[in-house]
Amino acid sequence: MYKKQQYVFKDGRPVLATVRTYTENDFPGLIEVQRESFPPPFPPDLLWNREQLGNHIALYPEGAICVEIDGEIAGSMTGMLTKFDPAHPFHRWEDVTDSGSIKTHDPDGESLYVVDIGIQPKFRKLKLGKLLMEAMYERVVADGLERLIGGGRMPGYHRVSEELAAEQYIDQVLAGELRDPVISFLLSCGRMPVAIIPGYLDDEESRDYALLMEWKNPFHL
Repeated sequence: MYKKQQYVFKDGRPVLATVRTYTENDFPGLIEVQRESFPPPFPPDLLWNREQLGNHIALYPEGAICVEIDGEIAGSMTGMLTKFDPAHPFHRWEDVTDSGSIKTHDPDGESLYVVDIGIQPKFRKLKLGKLLMEAMYERVVADGLERLIGGGRMPGYHRVSEELAAEQYIDQVLAGELRDPVISFLLSCGRMPVAIIPGYLDDEESRDYALLMEWKNPFHL
């Protein structure tokens, strides 16, 4: 089990946040986080259900964490272990994660793969996503893994997809000429670009693209 508490700031006032392993009792709150975090046009069939959440806590509870504010689940993050070959980065989210069920979790995997992260919109100014990401980095270090890796959605891309190729869009985000809600956030968390992946996820806003991004364990030899 994992549990950490620290203060975040809301309108200049400290608010206590608890990052911890989620359990079956949290399933209703976790499902609500999904609904709030990923509204249409995000495909509703990709949102968590109780069966998937049950797999998360059964197969890899170390990668099943949430953040709580005043007794309410404000966000969650789910990971699994996988073997990643940097020479062959292209894949689909549904293939690596078994459509989010994580039945593909490999206990011998050297990489922690981010299956999902979501924060309720009303809590997003509290920087809770960074707390969850830091908790996963701690897991990578504690277990001697090589990296944290996962595909970042590009939800801002649909606004310029007729003018820019996906590679051009990411180049402009990296140059600070454009801002993407997800990619810019992940960059601020220390994630580094690996490859642009077409057909990563059925995601209209991202035009089905994702930017594969990693955080390498600085202590891994």
